[in-house]
Amino acid sequence: MFSCPNCKSKDLGKIGVNQYYCWSCFIELSVTKGKILTHQVEEDGTLSSLDDLFSDDERSISM
Repeated sequence: MFSCPNCKSKDLGKIGVNQYYCWSCFIELSVTKGKILTHQVEEDGTLSSLDDLFSDDERSISM
């Protein structure tokens, strides 16, 4: 299991194939080709990317 790149929590719930939700900081994560993609869920249900806030090292999966 990996941890959230935002809050470092391991309290992640699976919501789909390679999609997770962090219950500590309330962001959605998806895993593609060994990288974690981060998104904020907006009020209208759309997703806004947060990837530009993290370095490639922070978004790499370390298991």
